[in-house]
Amino acid sequence: MKHFYILIASILLLTCDSDNEIDPSCSFLTTGLTINRQLNLNLPQFSDLQFTGNSVYLPGLGNQGVIVANVGNNFFAWDAADPNHQIQSCSVLVPNGSLATCGCDDENTYSLVNGRISGADLPCTLLFYNITLQGNTLFIQN
Repeated sequence: MKHFYILIASILLLTCDSDNEIDPSCSFLTTGLTINRQLNLNLPQFSDLQFTGNSVYLPGLGNQGVIVANVGNNFFAWDAADPNHQIQSCSVLVPNGSLATCGCDDENTYSLVNGRISGADLPCTLLFYNITLQGNTLFIQN
């Protein structure tokens, strides 16, 4: 568990802006939403999460759903709204393994391992939610 907290802290430090200013272009998503969801990994709809590199989409949470990804010995939960777009029907991210792509014309693609955009130079990273594993149950909270 100690390694998990070190990994999370490292990711947060790497994604933080060094001058501690909030980029005004990163204000499309609502932060501070209440997320409190449990996922039983024994249920068929979450069985993909038992394998590294897989992810699932959970509608009805966060801004436009939540994506949960198995990234090895850890799980990450990200808001499924593209943080570099105003919220619209095409800005929902569709997970595919360890990547997620928005449906808008620019097809922004993000890593579900670190929340950063792939192949583009845009300022906003995915919105992260806390996730813990207890037995075969994942708890997503903020």
